[in-house]
Amino acid sequence: MKVYVGNLPFTVDLEKLKELFSSFGEIEEAVVITDKFSGRSKGFGFVTFKDEESAKKAIAEMNDKEVEGRNLKV
Repeated sequence: MKVYVGNLPFTVDLEKLKELFSSFGEIEEAVVITDKFSGRSKGFGFVTFKDEESAKKAIAEMNDKEVEGRNLKV
């Protein structure tokens, strides 16, 4: 199940995104969307969990959680 993660701090990269969500279950894929010209993060990404239960737990616990001064939108 793919989960949208918005309002990411621009310092969060792929590894940091995986680290933030790995405690909820097995992650199949994590992606931070970047500008194709500058390579800079656009402030959102996606985390794909192996099972729906892990995704729902991540949504419940991480939505509106503050990370580096920004509240995530999950």
